[in-house]
Amino acid sequence: MDVLSPDGLEIERKIGNKMIGLLGKKLGMTQIFDGEGRQKAVTVLEVGPCTVLQLKKKETDGYQAVQLGFEDKKETRSIKAELGHAKKAGTSAKRFIREIRTDSLEGLQQGTILKVNNFAIGDLIDVTGISIGKGFQGVVKRHGFKGSHSMSHGQMMGRQPGSIGSNTDPGRVLKGVKMAGHMGNELITTQNIRVLKIDLENNLMAVNGSVPGHENSYIIIREAVKKRRIRTWKMPDAPVEELKFENKQAPSKKAKAAAAKAAAAKKPAAAPAKGK
Repeated sequence: MDVLSPDGLEIERKIGNKMIGLLGKKLGMTQIFDGEGRQKAVTVLEVGPCTVLQLKKKETDGYQAVQLGFEDKKETRSIKAELGHAKKAGTSAKRFIREIRTDSLEGLQQGTILKVNNFAIGDLIDVTGISIGKGFQGVVKRHGFKGSHSMSHGQMMGRQPGSIGSNTDPGRVLKGVKMAGHMGNELITTQNIRVLKIDLENNLMAVNGSVPGHENSYIIIREAVKKRRIRTWKMPDAPVEELKFENKQAPSKKAKAAAAKAAAAKKPAAAPAKGK
Protein backbone atom coordinates (compact mmCIF):
# COMPACT_ATOMS: atom_id res chain seq x y z
CA MET A 1 0.00 0.00 0.00
CA ASP A 2 1.38 3.38 -1.01
CA VAL A 3 1.19 5.65 2.01
CA LEU A 4 1.88 9.37 1.91
CA SER A 5 4.54 9.95 4.54
CA PRO A 6 5.32 13.46 5.84
CA ASP A 7 8.34 13.60 3.54
CA GLY A 8 6.75 11.63 0.69
CA LEU A 9 6.83 14.51 -1.77
CA GLU A 10 7.10 12.27 -4.84
CA ILE A 11 3.89 10.42 -3.97
CA GLU A 12 2.17 13.74 -3.23
CA ARG A 13 3.05 15.02 -6.71
CA LYS A 14 1.54 11.90 -8.29
CA ILE A 15 -1.64 12.04 -6.22
CA GLY A 16 -2.16 15.79 -6.25
CA ASN A 17 -3.96 17.74 -3.56
CA LYS A 18 -7.47 16.29 -4.00
CA MET A 19 -8.90 12.82 -3.55
CA ILE A 20 -11.96 10.62 -4.02
CA GLY A 21 -14.97 10.61 -1.72
CA LEU A 22 -18.61 9.63 -1.39
CA LEU A 23 -21.72 10.75 0.46
CA GLY A 24 -23.64 8.68 2.95
CA LYS A 25 -25.55 8.39 6.18
CA LYS A 26 -24.64 7.31 9.71
CA LEU A 27 -26.87 4.39 10.75
CA GLY A 28 -25.61 3.72 14.27
CA MET A 29 -23.06 1.83 16.34
CA THR A 30 -22.60 -1.85 17.15
CA GLN A 31 -19.78 -4.27 17.92
CA ILE A 32 -17.92 -6.96 16.00
CA PHE A 33 -15.20 -9.48 16.82
CA ASP A 34 -11.98 -9.80 14.86
CA GLY A 35 -10.17 -13.00 13.93
CA GLU A 36 -8.52 -13.19 17.34
CA GLY A 37 -11.81 -12.84 19.21
CA ARG A 38 -11.29 -9.25 20.33
CA GLN A 39 -14.34 -7.02 20.59
CA LYS A 40 -14.34 -3.79 18.58
CA ALA A 41 -16.81 -0.92 18.62
CA VAL A 42 -17.79 0.01 15.06
CA THR A 43 -20.04 2.53 13.35
CA VAL A 44 -22.19 1.33 10.46
CA LEU A 45 -22.40 3.77 7.54
CA GLU A 46 -24.62 3.70 4.48
CA VAL A 47 -22.25 4.83 1.71
CA GLY A 48 -23.91 5.58 -1.63
CA PRO A 49 -25.09 4.89 -4.19
CA CYS A 50 -24.15 8.42 -5.27
CA THR A 51 -25.11 9.89 -8.63
CA VAL A 52 -22.76 12.22 -10.48
CA LEU A 53 -24.89 15.32 -11.05
CA GLN A 54 -22.21 17.55 -12.56
CA LEU A 55 -18.51 17.64 -13.39
CA LYS A 56 -16.70 20.86 -12.57
CA LYS A 57 -13.63 21.55 -14.77
CA LYS A 58 -10.86 24.12 -14.59
CA GLU A 59 -11.59 25.36 -18.10
CA THR A 60 -15.19 26.33 -17.31
CA ASP A 61 -15.41 26.62 -13.52
CA GLY A 62 -11.87 27.46 -12.42
CA TYR A 63 -11.49 24.28 -10.35
CA GLN A 64 -11.97 20.55 -10.76
CA ALA A 65 -14.53 18.59 -8.76
CA VAL A 66 -17.35 16.08 -9.02
CA GLN A 67 -20.80 17.01 -7.72
CA LEU A 68 -22.52 14.04 -6.06
CA GLY A 69 -26.12 13.53 -5.00
CA PHE A 70 -27.31 11.07 -2.36
CA GLU A 71 -30.81 9.81 -1.50
CA ASP A 72 -33.81 10.55 -3.70
CA LYS A 73 -36.17 13.43 -2.95
CA LYS A 74 -39.87 13.65 -3.74
CA GLU A 75 -40.80 15.85 -6.69
CA THR A 76 -43.46 17.57 -4.58
CA ARG A 77 -40.71 18.69 -2.16
CA SER A 78 -38.35 19.88 -4.90
CA ILE A 79 -38.22 23.19 -6.71
CA LYS A 80 -38.02 23.38 -10.50
CA ALA A 81 -34.32 24.28 -10.44
CA GLU A 82 -33.52 21.08 -8.54
CA LEU A 83 -35.63 18.97 -10.88
CA GLY A 84 -34.05 20.51 -13.96
CA HIS A 85 -30.52 20.08 -12.62
CA ALA A 86 -31.12 16.40 -11.80
CA LYS A 87 -32.84 15.79 -15.15
CA LYS A 88 -29.61 16.63 -16.98
CA ALA A 89 -28.01 13.67 -15.20
CA GLY A 90 -31.00 11.42 -15.89
CA THR A 91 -32.00 11.03 -12.25
CA SER A 92 -34.40 12.42 -9.66
CA ALA A 93 -33.73 15.31 -7.28
CA LYS A 94 -31.45 14.48 -4.37
CA ARG A 95 -31.65 15.35 -0.68
CA PHE A 96 -27.92 15.65 0.01
CA ILE A 97 -25.63 17.26 -2.60
CA ARG A 98 -21.94 18.00 -2.10
CA GLU A 99 -18.83 18.49 -4.23
CA ILE A 100 -15.68 16.40 -3.89
CA ARG A 101 -12.58 18.07 -5.28
CA THR A 102 -10.48 15.55 -7.18
CA ASP A 103 -7.63 15.52 -9.65
CA SER A 104 -9.03 12.50 -11.49
CA LEU A 105 -12.27 12.61 -13.52
CA GLU A 106 -11.38 9.50 -15.54
CA GLY A 107 -14.42 7.37 -16.33
CA LEU A 108 -16.88 9.84 -14.80
CA GLN A 109 -19.78 11.52 -16.59
CA GLN A 110 -23.19 12.89 -15.66
CA GLY A 111 -25.43 10.08 -14.41
CA THR A 112 -22.59 7.75 -13.34
CA ILE A 113 -23.42 5.73 -10.22
CA LEU A 114 -20.68 5.43 -7.59
CA LYS A 115 -20.85 2.87 -4.80
CA VAL A 116 -19.01 1.89 -1.65
CA ASN A 117 -16.54 -0.28 -3.63
CA ASN A 118 -14.51 2.90 -4.25
CA PHE A 119 -13.08 2.19 -0.80
CA ALA A 120 -11.27 -0.94 0.32
CA ILE A 121 -11.25 -3.02 3.50
CA GLY A 122 -8.30 -1.73 5.49
CA ASP A 123 -8.49 1.81 4.08
CA LEU A 124 -8.04 4.87 6.27
CA ILE A 125 -10.76 7.48 5.74
CA ASP A 126 -11.86 10.89 7.02
CA VAL A 127 -15.54 11.31 7.94
CA THR A 128 -17.14 14.78 8.06
CA GLY A 129 -20.50 15.43 9.69
CA ILE A 130 -22.52 17.73 11.97
CA SER A 131 -21.90 16.89 15.62
CA ILE A 132 -24.80 16.25 17.98
CA GLY A 133 -26.18 19.48 19.45
CA LYS A 134 -26.05 19.71 23.26
CA GLY A 135 -27.69 23.09 23.77
CA PHE A 136 -26.41 25.70 26.24
CA GLN A 137 -23.73 24.19 28.49
CA GLY A 138 -21.45 25.47 31.24
CA VAL A 139 -17.68 25.67 31.20
CA VAL A 140 -17.19 22.35 33.00
CA LYS A 141 -18.89 20.33 30.27
CA ARG A 142 -18.12 22.60 27.33
CA HIS A 143 -14.42 23.25 27.98
CA GLY A 144 -13.46 20.71 30.64
CA PHE A 145 -12.99 23.13 33.54
CA LYS A 146 -12.27 21.39 36.82
CA GLY A 147 -14.55 23.48 39.03
CA SER A 148 -13.95 24.07 42.72
CA HIS A 149 -12.08 21.47 44.76
CA SER A 150 -14.76 21.27 47.41
CA MET A 151 -18.47 21.97 47.50
CA SER A 152 -18.57 22.23 51.29
CA HIS A 153 -17.27 24.57 54.03
CA GLY A 154 -18.90 27.63 52.54
CA GLN A 155 -17.41 27.19 49.06
CA MET A 156 -19.60 29.16 46.64
CA MET A 157 -17.79 28.58 43.33
CA GLY A 158 -18.98 25.10 42.36
CA ARG A 159 -19.10 24.89 38.55
CA GLN A 160 -18.67 28.62 37.90
CA PRO A 161 -15.89 29.82 35.55
CA GLY A 162 -14.22 32.16 38.03
CA SER A 163 -12.29 35.27 37.01
CA ILE A 164 -12.53 36.28 33.33
CA GLY A 165 -10.20 39.29 33.40
CA SER A 166 -8.83 42.20 35.39
CA ASN A 167 -10.53 45.48 36.37
CA THR A 168 -7.74 47.92 35.44
CA ASP A 169 -5.62 46.87 32.46
CA PRO A 170 -6.98 46.13 29.91
CA GLY A 171 -10.26 46.74 31.73
CA ARG A 172 -12.28 44.49 29.47
CA VAL A 173 -12.80 40.82 28.68
CA LEU A 174 -10.34 39.66 26.03
CA LYS A 175 -11.56 37.87 22.92
CA GLY A 176 -11.43 34.11 23.01
CA VAL A 177 -12.03 33.64 26.73
CA LYS A 178 -13.67 30.27 27.31
CA MET A 179 -17.20 30.73 28.64
CA ALA A 180 -20.51 28.96 28.80
CA GLY A 181 -22.50 28.84 25.58
CA HIS A 182 -23.94 26.74 22.79
CA MET A 183 -22.24 23.34 22.47
CA GLY A 184 -22.26 20.93 19.54
CA ASN A 185 -24.02 21.23 16.17
CA GLU A 186 -20.70 21.99 14.46
CA LEU A 187 -19.00 20.64 11.34
CA ILE A 188 -16.53 18.03 12.61
CA THR A 189 -14.07 15.80 10.74
CA THR A 190 -12.79 12.60 12.34
CA GLN A 191 -9.54 11.52 10.70
CA ASN A 192 -7.78 8.22 10.01
CA ILE A 193 -10.67 5.82 10.69
CA ARG A 194 -10.05 2.23 9.61
CA VAL A 195 -12.55 0.48 7.29
CA LEU A 196 -13.19 -2.98 8.77
CA LYS A 197 -16.02 -4.38 6.65
CA ILE A 198 -17.83 -3.55 3.39
CA ASP A 199 -21.20 -4.92 2.23
CA LEU A 200 -21.45 -4.01 -1.46
CA GLU A 201 -24.97 -5.42 -1.93
CA ASN A 202 -26.47 -3.24 0.80
CA ASN A 203 -24.05 -0.27 0.41
CA LEU A 204 -22.86 -0.63 4.00
CA MET A 205 -19.48 0.06 5.58
CA ALA A 206 -18.32 -0.71 9.13
CA VAL A 207 -15.57 1.57 10.45
CA ASN A 208 -13.58 1.39 13.65
CA GLY A 209 -14.73 3.75 16.41
CA SER A 210 -17.20 6.63 16.29
CA VAL A 211 -17.99 9.31 13.72
CA PRO A 212 -19.65 12.72 14.24
CA GLY A 213 -23.42 13.12 14.07
CA HIS A 214 -26.58 11.45 15.29
CA GLU A 215 -28.26 8.43 13.72
CA ASN A 216 -29.51 8.98 10.15
CA SER A 217 -27.43 12.16 9.79
CA TYR A 218 -25.69 12.84 6.48
CA ILE A 219 -21.90 12.52 6.26
CA ILE A 220 -19.08 12.94 3.75
CA ILE A 221 -16.56 10.10 3.45
CA ARG A 222 -13.17 10.87 1.91
CA GLU A 223 -9.91 8.99 1.77
CA ALA A 224 -7.63 10.07 4.62
CA VAL A 225 -5.77 13.25 3.70
CA LYS A 226 -2.77 12.24 5.83
CA LYS A 227 -2.62 8.57 4.73
CA ARG A 228 -3.40 8.55 1.03
CA ARG A 229 -2.69 6.04 -1.70
CA ILE A 230 -2.79 6.28 -5.49
CA ARG A 231 -6.23 5.29 -6.81
CA THR A 232 -8.91 6.08 -9.40
CA TRP A 233 -12.71 6.08 -9.39
CA LYS A 234 -14.33 2.63 -9.68
CA MET A 235 -17.56 1.66 -11.39
CA PRO A 236 -20.34 -0.24 -9.54
CA ASP A 237 -19.38 -3.63 -11.01
CA ALA A 238 -15.80 -3.48 -9.69
CA PRO A 239 -14.97 -5.96 -6.88
CA VAL A 240 -14.30 -4.81 -3.32
CA GLU A 241 -10.58 -4.53 -2.65
CA GLU A 242 -9.00 -5.73 0.58
CA LEU A 243 -5.74 -4.27 1.86
CA LYS A 244 -3.32 -5.97 4.19
CA PHE A 245 -2.45 -3.87 7.20
CA GLU A 246 -0.68 -4.50 10.47
CA ASN A 247 -2.86 -4.52 13.57
CA LYS A 248 -0.93 -2.32 15.97
CA GLN A 249 -3.32 -2.81 18.88
CA ALA A 250 -1.49 -2.96 22.21
CA PRO A 251 -1.40 -6.44 23.81
CA SER A 252 -3.65 -7.05 26.80
CA LYS A 253 -2.41 -7.59 30.36
CA LYS A 254 -3.07 -11.34 30.08
CA ALA A 255 -1.02 -11.53 26.87
CA LYS A 256 1.85 -9.62 28.49
CA ALA A 257 1.77 -11.91 31.55
CA ALA A 258 1.75 -15.03 29.36
CA ALA A 259 4.68 -13.72 27.30
CA ALA A 260 6.68 -12.94 30.45
CA LYS A 261 5.95 -16.41 31.86
CA ALA A 262 7.05 -18.08 28.62
CA ALA A 263 10.24 -16.02 28.54
CA ALA A 264 11.01 -16.98 32.15
CA ALA A 265 10.50 -20.67 31.35
CA LYS A 266 12.96 -20.53 28.42
CA LYS A 267 15.61 -18.75 30.51
CA PRO A 268 18.29 -21.27 31.66
CA ALA A 269 18.56 -21.89 35.40
CA ALA A 270 21.46 -20.19 37.21
CA ALA A 271 24.48 -22.41 37.96
CA PRO A 272 24.96 -23.25 41.67
CA ALA A 273 27.63 -21.23 43.46
CA LYS A 274 30.93 -23.02 44.01
CA GLY A 275 31.91 -23.57 47.61
CA LYS A 276 35.26 -22.45 48.98
